[in-house]
Amino acid sequence: MFMVHSVAKCRKVKGGADSYATHCIYGKRPIYEKVGKPEDQECRALETKLYYKRFAVLTVFSLYSLVNAFQWIQYSIITNVFTQFYGVTNDKIDWLSIVYMVAYVPLIFPATWLLDRRGLRLTALLGSGLNCAGAWLKCASVRPDLFGLTVTAQVICSVAQVFILGLPSRIASVWFGPREVSTACAMAVLGNQLGSAIGFLLPPVLVPNTPDDQELTAYNIRIMFFGTAAVSTVLFILALAVIKDRPAKPPSQAQAVLSDCLPEDYSYRQSIYNLIKNKAFVLLLISYGILIGAFYSVSTLLNQMIMHCYQNQELNAGRIGLTLVVAGMVGSILCGLWLDHTKTYKMTTLIVYFLSFVGMVIFTFTLDLDNIYLVFVTAGILGFFMTGYLPLGFEFGVEITYPESEGTSSGLLNAFAQIFGIIFTLTQGKLITGYGPLAGNIFLSVWIFLGIILTALIKSELKRHNVNMGVKSKDLQPVSTEHNDIQYLPAGRQYNAMKRLIYCTCIATFIFIFRWPI
Repeated sequence: MFMVHSVAKCRKVKGGADSYATHCIYGKRPIYEKVGKPEDQECRALETKLYYKRFAVLTVFSLYSLVNAFQWIQYSIITNVFTQFYGVTNDKIDWLSIVYMVAYVPLIFPATWLLDRRGLRLTALLGSGLNCAGAWLKCASVRPDLFGLTVTAQVICSVAQVFILGLPSRIASVWFGPREVSTACAMAVLGNQLGSAIGFLLPPVLVPNTPDDQELTAYNIRIMFFGTAAVSTVLFILALAVIKDRPAKPPSQAQAVLSDCLPEDYSYRQSIYNLIKNKAFVLLLISYGILIGAFYSVSTLLNQMIMHCYQNQELNAGRIGLTLVVAGMVGSILCGLWLDHTKTYKMTTLIVYFLSFVGMVIFTFTLDLDNIYLVFVTAGILGFFMTGYLPLGFEFGVEITYPESEGTSSGLLNAFAQIFGIIFTLTQGKLITGYGPLAGNIFLSVWIFLGIILTALIKSELKRHNVNMGVKSKDLQPVSTEHNDIQYLPAGRQYNAMKRLIYCTCIATFIFIFRWPI
């Protein structure tokens, strides 16, 4: 048994005396091949292979993504130090974080075009190289009158981010097999999360608040900037040596289908149009943008929230940020492993989204209880689910948009996250300044609840998984969809029963939260 989408065609090719090969093609891409006489043909999948080099590619990418994320948050977590050193207001330092989001939105389309047309290697080298250049430029900006130069350096790092954030799903799909692709994507995202965690932890340690000794402050900032630049340089050299576009042989049947596609067959504009027409993906775009945008806002404004409720707790603000992200790293890995094992993308996404909302509500109403240790716990709960959602969104997006480019779908997801991140950060910042952290966090909680509703409306079509499993599974059945493609779902009623159970659990938990006297 093999799967052919509605757009697939079959043709016979003379192979010798009384021998024919029937090629099932997706456009011009061979999916599976029947070899032998017409009356006695057998299905043969295209050849795939896994290479050990995939782990080196994943490691190098994760490390330079780590450094880029570190540079994103290194200003905001010690806002009070940089405002005193450069003589600027809080909102100016906030913009050093927001610029990452602003730069991403207009540049994502040329970046994803470059990834699709020129490949993984060039895109990865641009990300690593620009990250290195921005880090070195920061080293020259450690003077109170050079705030403009440090802004320029941060802008360069933000451009580098555009060539980094869309790569996890591409690296996972191109280099890793179907039973490890979600875990690989989670590991690639993990590097960025770890960078944020280190960004919360190290700057308060390396650059303590010394308002009476500006020379010491400058010295400490130089130590942080030069260390970052040195590490960025080493990782750029490693990226040059290790990262390639793709392995010699594809790692999965889904990639084998796509790897034979000629450049002339691909239209970037058509790919964007196809994604916009995909209703499920549009819902995912908005819901993903809401939750990750909320995470960006909380991360950027965490120092201000903690300092508003707890005086002289800069170091603990960094540690709370570290707790937020490290818990999310654990959540990401567990979610990736779970997806590889079960392939229950929508259920897992919905559960994690709802629990992120629960974590946000708990964090909101316990922040000002004058118990800093409780904030550590609630931030860990929030981070476990909110940051753990990152690889879920990427992988779910790839599944429901296959065979469109992973880089394009991931890039659009990140673009919406940046847009919502800008809106949420600016709005929440104003609310914190005018009314305190409670108002700002309630604002985010309302939006996250809206995201739960949108996630529940997403129609799950696991197209990539179906291609990988089409010739192996005997327990799959075709189901017609609104686009007249063919989708294969596990037989039996367990799937729908589980969905009903999840929905009922979410509703019951929501009622319980708002009846609970906080």
